[in-house]
Amino acid sequence: MARKQFVPLESDPLIFTSLLHKLGGSDKLSLVDVLSLDDPDLLAFIPRPVLGLIFIFPGTEAALANIAAQESKSAPYTGAGEAEDIVWFRQTIGNACGLYALLHVAANGTAREIAMEPDSTLDRLFHEAIPLDPEGRARVLESSTELEAAHSASAQQGQSTPPPADVETPFHYIAFSKSYKSGHMYEPAGYVKGPRDLGLVCGHDEDLLSDNARKVLKEYVEREGEGMGDISWGFNLMALVSN
Repeated sequence: MARKQFVPLESDPLIFTSLLHKLGGSDKLSLVDVLSLDDPDLLAFIPRPVLGLIFIFPGTEAALANIAAQESKSAPYTGAGEAEDIVWFRQTIGNACGLYALLHVAANGTAREIAMEPDSTLDRLFHEAIPLDPEGRARVLESSTELEAAHSASAQQGQSTPPPADVETPFHYIAFSKSYKSGHMYEPAGYVKGPRDLGLVCGHDEDLLSDNARKVLKEYVEREGEGMGDISWGFNLMALVSN
């Protein structure tokens, strides 16, 4: 069977917020741009606490080499259900890494407590998928016509003309989430073997833009941008916040 392909999403917080709400996400939640990891004046505009982050970066040769190096040291993830520290969805739909990043920030941390309206698409998907292993979760997402319809509508909202679904996008989306159990900061990217623990344990009152978390994020950006010259080019960061 041919791999399912979606039209990629434009990296606009209004589009991601719209998709979240189309899926039945709470109207208390929205995504906003993070314009700086250093400037206190710009950081002050972001509502706190930050419940999740979505990072967009260009899939350069150096970035893909970093991913491959990390993957060579990793074992496939097999977690399932309430026993796992972080909820992870394996990406099996092409050009949908933005969707998977959105699902990861909504399914983890304190966002999960307010992320969805009862009996919404998101509520039903999470209740069906989260108890399953990664393969079972992937099948639930692949077979959801509601998920596909909501994503398709959101992909048409961008300011630029969206590419055909069978054209691979040169940009990648990943999520950063905080475990509501352990406080560990994770990178649950769907296109790798499993979620990656970033080695930071956030305190109960620390969110994902705390001083410690921003240090981890800046190191991540520098690593992914190695060999690119101006590492600010092509990178974007959005925060999931509660209004």
